[in-house]
Amino acid sequence: MKRRAALFAVAAALLAACTTPAKKPTPRPHTRGPIALSGLRADGAGREILIYTLSLLDLDYRFGGANPEAGLDCSGMVAYIYQNAVGVKLPHNAAQIARLGRPVSLDELQVGDLVFFNTLGRPFSHMGLFIGDGKFVHAPRSNSTIRAEYLSNPYFASRFEGARTLFG
Repeated sequence: MKRRAALFAVAAALLAACTTPAKKPTPRPHTRGPIALSGLRADGAGREILIYTLSLLDLDYRFGGANPEAGLDCSGMVAYIYQNAVGVKLPHNAAQIARLGRPVSLDELQVGDLVFFNTLGRPFSHMGLFIGDGKFVHAPRSNSTIRAEYLSNPYFASRFEGARTLFG
């Protein structure tokens, strides 16, 4: 009888544990995993750039790539987006594109502005497109796809070279 009562108590405790909701961890802005893209907004040219940029997510990276069918690298992605979204022809080189833009601070960034990083030991060796809400889209490296990241990601924050705008 005591054994049956003990088993009943253990079973009741296990059932109660199954109904306790687990706490969900609070995501940190620079963690890996999906990045929420809802709520992004832009007007005018920024809106066109945002639409083209989001349409390229998950496409394959390819060094020297200049179109979505073949794959895109970072500067090829930016050049493709600007050409198709707003009719602006850009060189296929991050450092050359950086020289064309006007520097802007992080506080001034608008959708469609360009962000630059030193990832290869030389200035402006990598770039991406700012999409708002502290996020940018880039084509990172071989064997990967175009994706969104937070500017606060420790890897990118420590390699940030600056931002440029091609507007006004």
